[in-house]
Amino acid sequence: LSAQAAEFLRACVQAKVNMVFSGGTSTGKTTLVGILSKDIPADERVITIENVAELELPGREHWIRLVAKASNIEGRGEIPLRALVKNALRMRPDRIILGEARGGEAFDVVQAMHSGHDGVMTVLHANTPHAALERRQMLMLMSGLDLPPEACRVQIASAVDLVVHIGRFADGSRHIAAITQVLGASQEGFA
Repeated sequence: LSAQAAEFLRACVQAKVNMVFSGGTSTGKTTLVGILSKDIPADERVITIENVAELELPGREHWIRLVAKASNIEGRGEIPLRALVKNALRMRPDRIILGEARGGEAFDVVQAMHSGHDGVMTVLHANTPHAALERRQMLMLMSGLDLPPEACRVQIASAVDLVVHIGRFADGSRHIAAITQVLGASQEGFA
Protein backbone atom coordinates (compact mmCIF):
# COMPACT_ATOMS: atom_id res chain seq x y z
CA LEU A 1 0.00 0.00 0.00
CA SER A 2 1.54 3.26 -1.05
CA ALA A 3 1.43 6.29 1.24
CA GLN A 4 -0.77 8.05 -1.32
CA ALA A 5 -3.26 5.15 -1.40
CA ALA A 6 -3.30 4.98 2.40
CA GLU A 7 -4.05 8.70 2.62
CA PHE A 8 -6.79 8.35 0.01
CA LEU A 9 -8.46 5.51 1.95
CA ARG A 10 -8.23 7.48 5.21
CA ALA A 11 -9.89 10.44 3.50
CA CYS A 12 -12.63 8.12 2.16
CA VAL A 13 -13.32 6.84 5.68
CA GLN A 14 -13.52 10.38 7.05
CA ALA A 15 -15.80 11.42 4.16
CA LYS A 16 -18.16 8.48 4.91
CA VAL A 17 -17.65 6.72 1.58
CA ASN A 18 -19.39 3.33 1.36
CA MET A 19 -16.72 0.69 0.74
CA VAL A 20 -16.58 -3.02 -0.02
CA PHE A 21 -13.32 -4.79 0.85
CA SER A 22 -12.80 -7.84 -1.33
CA GLY A 23 -10.18 -10.51 -1.77
CA GLY A 24 -9.46 -14.16 -1.22
CA THR A 25 -9.18 -15.99 2.08
CA SER A 26 -6.52 -14.60 4.45
CA THR A 27 -5.67 -11.59 2.32
CA GLY A 28 -6.13 -9.12 5.17
CA LYS A 29 -9.57 -7.67 4.41
CA THR A 30 -10.76 -7.59 8.01
CA THR A 31 -7.36 -6.39 9.22
CA LEU A 32 -7.47 -3.47 6.79
CA VAL A 33 -11.02 -2.58 7.88
CA GLY A 34 -9.82 -2.60 11.51
CA ILE A 35 -6.92 -0.32 10.68
CA LEU A 36 -9.08 2.11 8.70
CA SER A 37 -11.72 2.19 11.44
CA LYS A 38 -9.23 4.18 13.52
CA ASP A 39 -9.95 7.09 11.18
CA ILE A 40 -13.64 7.14 12.11
CA PRO A 41 -14.17 10.17 14.37
CA ALA A 42 -14.21 9.19 18.06
CA ASP A 43 -17.66 10.70 18.70
CA GLU A 44 -19.39 8.50 16.10
CA ARG A 45 -21.35 5.40 17.16
CA VAL A 46 -19.94 2.36 15.36
CA ILE A 47 -21.78 -0.95 15.16
CA THR A 48 -19.85 -4.00 13.99
CA ILE A 49 -21.76 -7.06 12.81
CA GLU A 50 -19.88 -10.33 12.39
CA ASN A 51 -20.26 -14.11 12.30
CA VAL A 52 -17.16 -14.44 14.45
CA ALA A 53 -15.81 -11.57 16.57
CA GLU A 54 -12.66 -10.61 14.66
CA LEU A 55 -12.70 -6.82 14.47
CA GLU A 56 -11.09 -4.94 17.31
CA LEU A 57 -11.75 -1.23 17.81
CA PRO A 58 -9.74 -0.52 20.98
CA GLY A 59 -10.31 2.71 22.82
CA ARG A 60 -13.59 3.47 21.05
CA GLU A 61 -16.23 4.64 23.50
CA HIS A 62 -19.23 4.38 21.16
CA TRP A 63 -18.74 0.86 19.77
CA ILE A 64 -21.38 -1.86 19.80
CA ARG A 65 -20.32 -5.35 18.73
CA LEU A 66 -23.02 -7.66 17.39
CA VAL A 67 -22.07 -11.29 16.77
CA ALA A 68 -24.26 -13.91 15.10
CA LYS A 69 -25.17 -17.01 17.05
CA ALA A 70 -25.71 -20.53 15.73
CA SER A 71 -28.76 -22.49 16.82
CA ASN A 72 -28.47 -24.88 19.73
CA ILE A 73 -28.81 -28.65 19.54
CA GLU A 74 -32.61 -28.35 19.49
CA GLY A 75 -32.39 -25.99 16.51
CA ARG A 76 -33.40 -22.91 18.50
CA GLY A 77 -31.73 -19.70 19.56
CA GLU A 78 -30.12 -18.80 16.24
CA ILE A 79 -29.36 -15.12 15.71
CA PRO A 80 -28.44 -14.69 12.02
CA LEU A 81 -26.47 -11.81 10.56
CA ARG A 82 -29.56 -10.61 8.75
CA ALA A 83 -31.43 -10.06 12.04
CA LEU A 84 -28.41 -8.26 13.48
CA VAL A 85 -28.22 -5.89 10.49
CA LYS A 86 -31.91 -5.04 10.81
CA ASN A 87 -31.57 -4.43 14.56
CA ALA A 88 -28.42 -2.37 14.10
CA LEU A 89 -30.39 0.09 11.98
CA ARG A 90 -32.63 0.78 15.00
CA MET A 91 -29.62 1.57 17.21
CA ARG A 92 -28.89 4.95 15.59
CA PRO A 93 -25.50 4.02 14.14
CA ASP A 94 -23.22 6.60 12.61
CA ARG A 95 -21.26 3.74 11.01
CA ILE A 96 -21.99 0.12 10.24
CA ILE A 97 -19.19 -2.34 9.65
CA LEU A 98 -20.37 -5.72 8.40
CA GLY A 99 -17.82 -8.53 8.58
CA GLU A 100 -18.22 -11.01 5.77
CA ALA A 101 -21.52 -10.95 3.88
CA ARG A 102 -22.60 -14.48 2.97
CA GLY A 103 -26.33 -14.29 2.39
CA GLY A 104 -29.43 -12.11 2.48
CA GLU A 105 -27.79 -9.62 4.84
CA ALA A 106 -26.08 -8.23 1.72
CA PHE A 107 -29.50 -6.91 0.67
CA ASP A 108 -30.11 -5.28 4.05
CA VAL A 109 -26.72 -3.56 4.08
CA VAL A 110 -27.27 -2.14 0.59
CA GLN A 111 -30.67 -0.89 1.73
CA ALA A 112 -29.01 0.70 4.77
CA MET A 113 -26.62 2.53 2.45
CA HIS A 114 -29.68 3.89 0.64
CA SER A 115 -31.43 5.02 3.80
CA GLY A 116 -28.95 7.57 5.06
CA HIS A 117 -26.33 5.27 6.61
CA ASP A 118 -23.11 6.47 5.01
CA GLY A 119 -19.61 5.25 5.66
CA VAL A 120 -20.58 1.59 5.63
CA MET A 121 -17.68 -0.85 5.36
CA THR A 122 -18.22 -4.49 4.50
CA VAL A 123 -16.06 -7.48 3.62
CA LEU A 124 -16.66 -9.94 0.81
CA HIS A 125 -14.73 -12.88 -0.65
CA ALA A 126 -14.09 -12.38 -4.37
CA ASN A 127 -11.25 -12.71 -6.88
CA THR A 128 -11.58 -9.25 -8.49
CA PRO A 129 -13.38 -5.97 -7.79
CA HIS A 130 -15.87 -6.74 -10.58
CA ALA A 131 -16.45 -10.22 -9.16
CA ALA A 132 -17.10 -8.62 -5.74
CA LEU A 133 -19.96 -6.56 -7.20
CA GLU A 134 -21.36 -9.58 -9.01
CA ARG A 135 -21.15 -11.64 -5.83
CA ARG A 136 -22.91 -8.89 -3.88
CA GLN A 137 -25.67 -9.05 -6.49
CA MET A 138 -25.91 -12.83 -6.13
CA LEU A 139 -26.10 -12.53 -2.34
CA MET A 140 -28.87 -9.95 -2.65
CA LEU A 141 -30.79 -12.42 -4.81
CA MET A 142 -30.47 -14.91 -1.93
CA SER A 143 -32.45 -12.55 0.34
CA GLY A 144 -35.67 -14.47 -0.25
CA LEU A 145 -37.29 -11.54 -2.03
CA ASP A 146 -38.30 -11.85 -5.66
CA LEU A 147 -35.86 -9.31 -7.06
CA PRO A 148 -34.80 -8.94 -10.69
CA PRO A 149 -31.00 -9.01 -11.09
CA GLU A 150 -31.07 -5.62 -12.85
CA ALA A 151 -32.72 -3.99 -9.82
CA CYS A 152 -30.04 -5.44 -7.54
CA ARG A 153 -27.31 -4.14 -9.84
CA VAL A 154 -28.78 -0.63 -9.85
CA GLN A 155 -29.14 -0.66 -6.04
CA ILE A 156 -25.53 -1.80 -5.56
CA ALA A 157 -24.15 0.69 -8.07
CA SER A 158 -25.92 3.60 -6.43
CA ALA A 159 -24.98 2.51 -2.88
CA VAL A 160 -21.37 1.29 -3.09
CA ASP A 161 -18.79 3.94 -3.86
CA LEU A 162 -15.52 1.97 -3.78
CA VAL A 163 -14.28 -1.60 -3.94
CA VAL A 164 -10.90 -2.08 -2.28
CA HIS A 165 -9.46 -5.36 -3.54
CA ILE A 166 -6.67 -7.09 -1.67
CA GLY A 167 -4.52 -9.82 -3.18
CA ARG A 168 -2.19 -12.40 -1.73
CA PHE A 169 0.84 -13.07 -3.89
CA ALA A 170 3.10 -16.08 -4.48
CA ASP A 171 5.71 -14.84 -2.00
CA GLY A 172 3.01 -14.68 0.72
CA SER A 173 2.81 -10.90 0.72
CA ARG A 174 -0.51 -9.11 0.70
CA HIS A 175 -1.11 -5.93 -1.26
CA ILE A 176 -4.01 -3.75 -2.25
CA ALA A 177 -4.39 -4.84 -5.84
CA ALA A 178 -7.03 -2.28 -6.83
CA ILE A 179 -9.12 0.59 -5.54
CA THR A 180 -12.08 0.73 -7.89
CA GLN A 181 -14.79 3.37 -8.05
CA VAL A 182 -18.27 2.10 -8.86
CA LEU A 183 -19.66 4.34 -11.58
CA GLY A 184 -22.99 2.74 -12.34
CA ALA A 185 -24.76 -0.26 -13.77
CA SER A 186 -26.53 -1.25 -16.95
CA GLN A 187 -28.25 -4.30 -18.42
CA GLU A 188 -24.79 -5.70 -19.21
CA GLY A 189 -23.26 -5.27 -15.76
CA PHE A 190 -21.35 -2.82 -13.60
CA ALA A 191 -19.37 0.19 -14.83
